[in-house]
Amino acid sequence: MLRPERMSKVSVTGSKGVMPTVIETIHELNLVHLSDYDGSWEGFDNGNPIEGADDASEKLVTVRALESTLELSEGTAQADRLEDDWEDRLEEVRTRVNDLDDRRSELQDERRQIDDRIDRVAPFAELGIDLDLLSGYETVDVLVGDGPIEAIEGALAASDDVRAFDTFTGGDVIAIVAAPAEGVENPIDDALVGVEFTRYEVPDTEKSPAAYVDELESRKAELESEIDEIDAELESIEREHGAFLLALEEELTVEVQRAEAPLQFATTDRAFVAEGWIPTAEYDRLVNALRDAVGDSVEIEELERADYDRHGAHSHTEEIQKGAPSAAEEEDEPSAEADEEPQKAVTDGGSAVTMGDEPPTIQDNPSAAKPFEVLVQAVNRPKYSELDPTIFLFLTFPAFFGFMIGDVGYGILYVAIGAYMATQFDSKGITSLGGVAIWAGVFTILFGIIYGEIFGLHVLGEVLFHDLLDVELLPLNKGLEPAAGEFALGWMVVSVLAGIVHLNIGYILDFYENLSHGVKDAVMHTGPWLLMLNGIWVWIFSVHGRGTKPEFLFNTFSSDGPFPIGFAGFPEMGLFTIPEVIPMIGGSLITVPLLVFLIGLVLLIVSEPVEAVEFLDVVVNVFSYTRMGAVLLAKAGMAFVVNLLFFGAYQDPDGAFHFLRTHEPSYVAEHYGEGATVIFDGLMHTGTAGLLGGLVILVIGHIVVLALGVTSAGLQAVRLEYVEFFNKFYDGGGEKYEPFGYDRNHSEAY
Repeated sequence: MLRPERMSKVSVTGSKGVMPTVIETIHELNLVHLSDYDGSWEGFDNGNPIEGADDASEKLVTVRALESTLELSEGTAQADRLEDDWEDRLEEVRTRVNDLDDRRSELQDERRQIDDRIDRVAPFAELGIDLDLLSGYETVDVLVGDGPIEAIEGALAASDDVRAFDTFTGGDVIAIVAAPAEGVENPIDDALVGVEFTRYEVPDTEKSPAAYVDELESRKAELESEIDEIDAELESIEREHGAFLLALEEELTVEVQRAEAPLQFATTDRAFVAEGWIPTAEYDRLVNALRDAVGDSVEIEELERADYDRHGAHSHTEEIQKGAPSAAEEEDEPSAEADEEPQKAVTDGGSAVTMGDEPPTIQDNPSAAKPFEVLVQAVNRPKYSELDPTIFLFLTFPAFFGFMIGDVGYGILYVAIGAYMATQFDSKGITSLGGVAIWAGVFTILFGIIYGEIFGLHVLGEVLFHDLLDVELLPLNKGLEPAAGEFALGWMVVSVLAGIVHLNIGYILDFYENLSHGVKDAVMHTGPWLLMLNGIWVWIFSVHGRGTKPEFLFNTFSSDGPFPIGFAGFPEMGLFTIPEVIPMIGGSLITVPLLVFLIGLVLLIVSEPVEAVEFLDVVVNVFSYTRMGAVLLAKAGMAFVVNLLFFGAYQDPDGAFHFLRTHEPSYVAEHYGEGATVIFDGLMHTGTAGLLGGLVILVIGHIVVLALGVTSAGLQAVRLEYVEFFNKFYDGGGEKYEPFGYDRNHSEAY
């Protein structure tokens, strides 16, 4: 759960005569994550692709190009074997599709040209002048375009190159006719230098603009009809041959993978050595499959079982490694190069350790936590040698989200949306996010019950806790009303406590990881942060120096506070006095929490002097968690406003708010007299039009709150996990487990 699935490094050695059979067997198992041979052995080279690889690759490119042209999707084609004449069928399909696609491209190009010509003639239609009247003159210059008419006429009048001119306008389009001075060519262009003017090219036709456009539109309709016919024929080809192409793509993909596998092997003229990682539990299955396929023609050996070590050391057990000393045994001896992983060849009866590559990571989490792996991988896949934080994300992220939203109505919708995503999509990423949404919705419902809210209304709390269970402590108020303002500050304190617990878990995990290098290393690396974090926050919640601290720290959990559990602060825990040099913390008294903090700071300075400048992170990081309380109040406030606009509300003489769900505004004065105040009458009480408009506002408003719950509560919860929590113990950067093989969906193996 906290560690990935254990992996073993295996080696398969044999003659080249059995290599194709070995490759086919391993490919069908889809278990071995092949290691790349780096060419470091004397006498061994990377293998060459098996004969036929180039031809298969070319055909695979052809098939994928056809699928792209036909816009072919995975669909639901049943798996089947390919016919013996599949090459002839592929050539027939390729010829038909390419001919149709080429013809469609030609028609589409012509249609684009027609659209351009229609766009160019549109300005001339505004002028209302036949196109043949705008060109073909020898004694005058004609120009059509758009620009500021006053500037154009002024420039023409001031030009010595223009003997006379006239302008015609239609909309924003201007036609200019100018008689040039003797010996001058193109007088208009010269005169308009410096004037903002866009010139339009006159179409070469004698028709009127309207007739010209009609002719173009008619040709465009013909082209679109022909394109539609081609599209229909391509769709027919897709229906007829789609399953065949998908099956052929799978078969060729498998063939190319098998043919190119030797590129990752170490080979000589007569032999090959292949290595890879496999789940340790699957080793016997690999051995049995290869023995069934080639008997004793290959030697199979488990070279290494990778141990879990944050610093990347692997375990080569005595039961696995035989003969010559292994690289791991050499690494177990202290040396200046202990942190390096040199690539060595350790031979033993034909098998060898060729590379020091890291084992790939297969995350091993309970099914309930599996969806949260996508959130971990969004940062980076865990290294094989470090703890997988998925289970902690599963335990804390939904709780943070539910704490911030806390509404039964929204929670039910989140669960429904998550269930739809998890069941209606094929994408693993989307289905995983659907699972995350379901868990977030479940915790939103749980916290909604605690708050007694459903779509921002307190009906649930009144019915469940007051009418049915007769419980006074619940529901807990979110603190929006002035009379319950202490709850608003109380939720900030609760957020801080959640942050302290969360960060402690992160540091404890880091401490555990560092134990692999000894207790001293763990204490010196992580111990200072644990001491400082807990020391400073126990002091903050202690009565020492109480006069300088916010009073709500001590009132929140006191007997008469919003959460009455009887806690009014830790005792002073004084130890000794020193000369008064720290007046801000109560003069000369040194308490146990302060001493713990100071010990941690000294250890940090001794062990990691560079990190000592960040010692205040133990306070700042915890304050980051107050964003949870802020989002809780913000989302509750938005839902409150939406309900206020529709239902209306009043404040009773005790300062409590009540929505006018079942009463008219007049009820307030009749029931309370002058002791209560109507805050807003509510759209539902203002007639039919107000009721209908209010319903629109009510629905849209709650949809907006629902959506913003994801972008605010979701993102803030993720940020706390990634930035505050992961940084304490998690690096990431693991290699994805990609076994050599292929999961067939549309074809059957020969």
